[in-house]
Amino acid sequence: MAFTVANALRGDAPRDVLRRGTIIGIIAFLTLIDLFGSQALLPRLVALYGVDAATMGFAVNASTIGMAVSGLTVAWFSDRIDRKKGIWVSLALLSVPTLCLAFTRDASVFMALRIAQGVFMAAAFTLTMTYLSETCSKTAAAGAMAAYITGNVASNLFGRLMAASLADWVGVSGSFIGFAVLNLLGAFIAFRYLCPTLPPPAPIRVSPLKAWAEHMRSAQLRAAFFIGFLLLFVFVGVFTYVNLELVGPRLALDPVYLGLVYFVFLPSLFTTPVAGSVAARYGARPVFWAASIATCAGLAMALSASLSVVLLGLAIAGAGTFFAQAAATGYVGRTARANHAAANGLYLTSYYLGGLIGSIVLGQVYTAFGWTVCVAVLLGAMLLAALIAIALAERRD
Repeated sequence: MAFTVANALRGDAPRDVLRRGTIIGIIAFLTLIDLFGSQALLPRLVALYGVDAATMGFAVNASTIGMAVSGLTVAWFSDRIDRKKGIWVSLALLSVPTLCLAFTRDASVFMALRIAQGVFMAAAFTLTMTYLSETCSKTAAAGAMAAYITGNVASNLFGRLMAASLADWVGVSGSFIGFAVLNLLGAFIAFRYLCPTLPPPAPIRVSPLKAWAEHMRSAQLRAAFFIGFLLLFVFVGVFTYVNLELVGPRLALDPVYLGLVYFVFLPSLFTTPVAGSVAARYGARPVFWAASIATCAGLAMALSASLSVVLLGLAIAGAGTFFAQAAATGYVGRTARANHAAANGLYLTSYYLGGLIGSIVLGQVYTAFGWTVCVAVLLGAMLLAALIAIALAERRD
């Protein structure tokens, strides 16, 4: 069974595409579930650790520090890392800091463990993207990347729901224990079902610095990297601090129902899978612009005093950012001529730095000025990303 499925991951037949998308989506889900589940616990963590929202928001999103560092580190040693082994080992190691989070009550230790989680999450993420770039055809890779981002969407939805539900049932510690078990499940699936990766014949060694310099000389790739930065800046900002706004006096949502809010990611499960094929057909630039318009409309709706309008706005903003991310990720894979690991590492490092800066800056903005000013900053970032997208010309060869 493993051999059959593994070889199907290389094919372009409809059945192969479905199998590949399912397996890659599940691995993505189990890779990033830790990243987003903890964000749903923010109000509980603020009370549990006795710190302010900005401090805890930074600690929860500190995983992006590890992710930024890990993306470059994996790219540096990419020519020495077996893709499949690197993926499943990273997921197995991810379970260790995840389990430790269940037993700490010190905010500094919590932050350190989140950074460690980020290291292993980004290692698995970077290696999976590189695996897809190297084992799939150009057409199949776009769909596989979209499948991976769809798994990312699912982790946003079900990870947050699971975190909130487990916290209600067995407490915050139980949530992290459950996530550790899922990390190990992801390691098993990657070990069992990913096809072995073969090194290219007579590989030409290129220093990571030279590979990074080559990618940074490309105006198209520079634009994609900066867009990645702004995308997670916006996403972390809205879906971290909106938790506090939802249970605040303006919207007054009962915290018991906070987990249900994350059904706003449900539409993204249906829109994101087609992002790769749509971007490949129409080009990344118009697709990104359309996604940016949708995201801005959703952010504006999040300022409403009506809970139903805010939730609809969050659903639209979530679908827009995920669609844009899938388009940008696929664009990097299509545009990089060589050294895909280096290109993916630069993109993901920029992407996660955006999340880190977003958690710091927007936490301070929210604490000092409130939700309206926070949304205004997010809108400005999204409009800047749309302007930068002018450079996303498709490569013709």
